[in-house]
Amino acid sequence: MVEKVLPAVFLSAAFHVSIVYLAVLSSYCATATPRDAGIPVLARYFNTKGRYEEANPYLLDDILAINSSAVKPPSPTCTPVHLTAIIRHGTRFPTAPNIRKLDKFHSLVKTEAEGDLSFLPQLKAWKMWYKEEMDGRLVAKGRADHRHLAQRLVKTFPSLLTKENLLGLRVKFITSSKHRCVNSTLAFQQGLKEHFSIEGEDLKFTLNDALMRFFDTCARLVETVEKNKKAVEEVTRFNSGPEMKRVQEKLADRLQIPYANVTMDGVEAAFYLCAYEFTILGVNSPWCQLFDEADAQVVEYSGDLKQYWKKGFGHDINSKSSCILFHDLFNRLSAVDSQVRSDQPVSELVTVQIGHAETLLPLLTLLGLFKDNTSLTSVNFASQLGRAFRCGQIMPYAANLLVALYDCPDGVRLQVRVNEKPVTLPGLAGPSPLYEDVKKQYHQLLTGCDQDTVCQLNNLQGQN
Repeated sequence: MVEKVLPAVFLSAAFHVSIVYLAVLSSYCATATPRDAGIPVLARYFNTKGRYEEANPYLLDDILAINSSAVKPPSPTCTPVHLTAIIRHGTRFPTAPNIRKLDKFHSLVKTEAEGDLSFLPQLKAWKMWYKEEMDGRLVAKGRADHRHLAQRLVKTFPSLLTKENLLGLRVKFITSSKHRCVNSTLAFQQGLKEHFSIEGEDLKFTLNDALMRFFDTCARLVETVEKNKKAVEEVTRFNSGPEMKRVQEKLADRLQIPYANVTMDGVEAAFYLCAYEFTILGVNSPWCQLFDEADAQVVEYSGDLKQYWKKGFGHDINSKSSCILFHDLFNRLSAVDSQVRSDQPVSELVTVQIGHAETLLPLLTLLGLFKDNTSLTSVNFASQLGRAFRCGQIMPYAANLLVALYDCPDGVRLQVRVNEKPVTLPGLAGPSPLYEDVKKQYHQLLTGCDQDTVCQLNNLQGQN
């Protein structure tokens, strides 16, 4: 773990990227907003590359709005005593490998696309502005995601997120070392400083990759899932199946390009060009017109399948790899519970942890949230249209798990929210159970789920 205050190293590395980004942004109407430009029909299907606003559409009217009916304490006599917020980084640029795919498909369209599509001239004239050095860096929208989330959480938990607690170091920040997470942390802190009119004060944060990037060092996960093509064979089968083949053919027909030249990578590149232009720039670009809603549902399902089998319920080790984060959370909750019951002051009122989709989704899975009765497979697309495991809703940019403890007359109670919406933990009655009942529900994980054990390659624990 490394404690950091100064962000300069991260900001200077992104200087050239920012110049390119601002140049592209200025080429569009300076006053354009997603609402002015129109929200693409595809936007709700962008999977993990979607905006937070698609999960909470009311934010389009007021980005600082909170759903007051959903953020009530367990009862009026309960007092909030702790909040842990585990948050995905904000909106980012594509990664370098994806930028290469975008460039390849753009070149294909420029050189081979024909026909009388009204928007074809716009596609051919579009300038490929994504550069490999952008490689997943946070964009202005991503910083805004976290500034605004911070300010909404102040409104939701006004007695915990206070100026006094912030300056008194009773609010702690932990982040992955990746630049997009560090800069998301800085943006979150900036949102708090703006709200409380704090100037000239550097807030500290701690880098902790062992906690926030556990997926890098879990050997069983790396070897049996990340490096194992068989682990995602359901994804491969779906991508070569009839639903995806039809999407490829429709895309080829629209552009009058030979079927053989429109690959699965090409479909994803075109689809996510629409996504990136919208989420980063707020532009409903001509790339979005290459697909209809039926196509979008297929591409979304392909993405959800990938997340399901690589980070979700597909393999037991996916969730078990987050044991370290699970125990970190519950150790803190139990310490607060003990302090409250013994009438001691709570030492850590708020903990903010910022990581990745790969950080948060395995933990949500370990908690048993968003689990469908039937596994997602390559052959049940049609029957899974109403599935709970929909990453555009549960894992957009700035997705978050909020865990709050309340001191109530009958004991300490817990509330869980995902993307600021209350959820009920499996096996528990209602959204505000007693913390003692929560511990009983997760007893097996609390007394086991040892990170070193489940991640060992020669240990059967963590396998399906």
